[in-house]
Amino acid sequence: MNFFPLYIPMALMLILTFIVWCFMYYKRIGYSIANRIDAEKLYSPAQVAKLLPDDVNAPSNNLKNLFEMPVLFYVTIIVAALHNDHSITSNLSAWSFVFFRYCHSSFHCFNGRVMSRFICYVLSSLALFVLMANVFFQVLSR
Repeated sequence: MNFFPLYIPMALMLILTFIVWCFMYYKRIGYSIANRIDAEKLYSPAQVAKLLPDDVNAPSNNLKNLFEMPVLFYVTIIVAALHNDHSITSNLSAWSFVFFRYCHSSFHCFNGRVMSRFICYVLSSLALFVLMANVFFQVLSR
């Protein structure tokens, strides 16, 4: 199998998901131990929201976000790979998507300002839509 350049941004998104997952448990377990919260009391998302503060739950909320738009990114990268799409537009939009998702996660996990997070979300989504449209047209033009 040949190297495909768009696998790098895809791998970086997978790494981001793993980092946020680890950070989520670091925050939750650390807070639970420090505040002597019995794990059995965290039996539902509603109980978790009730017992843990927003800054502790922020990484969990971000992890959920990483299974929304990024899923479309993964599928699009796979389709691009299957059709050997090496276009500059696909590369730039894929890297832009990853950059803005890392920014979004940083703002989200570290309780950043909502407007900053929203701008990163919108810019990453626009990059994703450009990527999807370009891959779609690349596939149709063959």
